[in-house]
Formats: sequence, C-alpha cells, structure tokens
Amino acid sequence: MQSDSSENKEAKSTDQEARKLRWRMVLGEASGSCMGGLNDQTWIRRERTIRYLYDRDHRDKRGKNVRQSATGGLEDSQLTVQDWINDVHELFPQKVIEQIEKDALEKYQLNDLVTNPEALSRAKPSEDLLRAVLRTKHLMNQEVLEIARSIVRKIVQELMEKLMHDIRSPFLGAKDRRRRSSIKIAKNFDTRATILKNLKHYSPEKKQIFIETPIFISRVKKHNEKWQLIILLDESGSMLDNIIHASIMASVFWGIKSIRTHLIIFDTNVVDLTNDCNDPVETLMKVQLGGGTDIGKAVHYGASLVENPKNTIIILISDFFEGGSPHFLLAQIKALVESGVTVLGLAALDRRGQAVFDRDIAKKMVNLGMHVAAMTPGELAAWLAARIK
Repeated sequence: MQSDSSENKEAKSTDQEARKLRWRMVLGEASGSCMGGLNDQTWIRRERTIRYLYDRDHRDKRGKNVRQSATGGLEDSQLTVQDWINDVHELFPQKVIEQIEKDALEKYQLNDLVTNPEALSRAKPSEDLLRAVLRTKHLMNQEVLEIARSIVRKIVQELMEKLMHDIRSPFLGAKDRRRRSSIKIAKNFDTRATILKNLKHYSPEKKQIFIETPIFISRVKKHNEKWQLIILLDESGSMLDNIIHASIMASVFWGIKSIRTHLIIFDTNVVDLTNDCNDPVETLMKVQLGGGTDIGKAVHYGASLVENPKNTIIILISDFFEGGSPHFLLAQIKALVESGVTVLGLAALDRRGQAVFDRDIAKKMVNLGMHVAAMTPGELAAWLAARIK
C-alpha cells in the first residue's frame, strides 16, 4: 500500500510539473521570475518555437520584442523559417501543428516558403530545406510547388550520390583472385599481384617501381533467382528521415536486376507507389505526413503481393505504434513468417540508426520470428545482400 501511495504521489508531481511548464510557455519568458526557468532542452526548444511566431504580437515598430525579459535568451534571429517549420513538426502533436500552421499563414503571413517563389528559390538547398518542403507542400500553390519539386530533385540527387556506393557495394560480385580480367577499372585492380609482377622494373636510384604490366582481377558474378523485395513505409510525421532514405534506397534497389522491388506507403490507408519506385522525387512528393497508422492493413496488403515466400523479403519501416488492431498485425506477421517470408522491421533507417518505437509490439514481433533493428542505409544493403545469394 505504501508503494502504491508513493507511485501516486510521483505521478501527481510529474503531472503538476508538466502543467506548470505548459503555463510557463503560454505566459512567456517574462514569467520566469515567478514560475522558474526551463531546464529541459525539449521545453526550451518548444518555447523558442512558440516565441518565433506568437511574440510578433509584442514587437514595437522597429521589430524589437518588447516582451523579452532583461535576462535575454535565445533570439528569434537564430531561427530560419525552414528551421522553425522542422521544429514545429518535431516538437508538437498533429493538432497543435495544424493550429500553428493556420496562425502562421492567416494571422502572421509567415508564408515565405509556402507562397513566395522568390524566397523558396533563394533558399540554400539542404536536408533541412528538404524536410521543411515535404512538411509544408500541402500548403503550397501550384507555382511554388513546381519550384519545390525542382529543389527536392536537386537535394535528393546529392543524397543519392552520397548513399549510392554504400547501398550498391554489397551487391557487387566478389573478387576472384584466381582469374585475370581484361576490364581495367580501379575496383578490379590487384595491387599485390601488380607489385610482384613488376618488381624487376624497380629503380634503386629513384626508389620507384615502373608498372609495365598492371594486373586486374575478375569478379564472380552471382547468378541469383529473382528476389521480391516489398517495402512497407509508414508515412507518420515522425518517420520523415526514414521516408527520405527509404525512397532513395527503393530507387537504387529498382535498378538491381536480381531484385523486383515494390514500394508501399501507408497511414490508415495503403498506397502502392511501385510504379514511381524508380523516381524518389515522385515518391516523396506523394507522401502525406501525419494522420493515423494502421500497420496491420499495410502488412496484409504486402502479404497479398508475395509470389514465392522463400524468395521474398518484406521490410516494414515504422515506429510500430499501431493505431489499428495489434492482434490483427501480429496475426499477419505470424502467417508471413510461417509461410517462409523473411520479415524485417526497421524502427529507423537513417545515417544515425537511432529510433524511438513501441518496444512491446517489437518484442512480440521478434517472438514470432520477425527481425527488428535500426539500421543505416549501408547496413540495410549489407543485410539484404547476405540473404540474397
């Protein structure tokens, strides 16, 4: 009984603290003298994001914030519009995001990235800009949307160039040092054999070996049966980095002859984007961030595409927070695994490989025989290559 009482007091204290922090945000930085400061970095970022928009009511004619306290703090100028958009979507729930977007456009005319083609054209291409565009494209008029599409294409192309080697390398044929190759390219160059072959041309005076006969190695080509790769992509707002990388990877896999790739995005609805799979820009421009999540429905659809279970890999990219029936989802996973399909759940697919996900559901899926992990694009490519032999 004493333990229960202690837990109740702790829960009550936590709730009171959260309520206090919310009021601190509503009243603003000037209330810090009576309500205390913000020590948690998440709450500090939330207050800065709110101030960036709503403190416009408290600026004088020179643009100075008259509600700032004498203690100073984070200035609005430290945030760009695209940084602010990304912070709004990362720090607040969907209903709050919708209200902030409405106020930004209707009350404060903060619309540079949404309605101003010149402002968007001047923005420096970056991954942050890509995220901001994807989060606000539903607010853009047609003229701005076309400019946004060209910017997305440029940024995606740069990302593809960075990721291409890591993704494709595991699928290249293994080196066969017993056979020589007439294909004289850098990746086939045999340094050790070349040195041994040309030692007789060593010059003691110049301390150099003159390469008369470079040696190149052949590669063993893997003759694979056609594998089916079905990517199920959760389009929740929190999954944006994963969506970007998954779209790029699906495009790269599309070009590998031994793999037949499908790409499906889902929230409470399921949309098959396989026909756009070779163009990650088209994929990204069709993603609608936010909304509910019905993972079971998506897995059920993915199962309907399976032709040869033993040669099929389904990759479910999601945080596993199921808005539909967990029982239905687990039943779908169980049936797939028992049929021989390899099922991989990715809680993260980005260059950090870090994730926040429903650990309870993940554990139950693992117990059914599903693989669950957080991977970088290179790690996923290596994992797939090890299974597609």
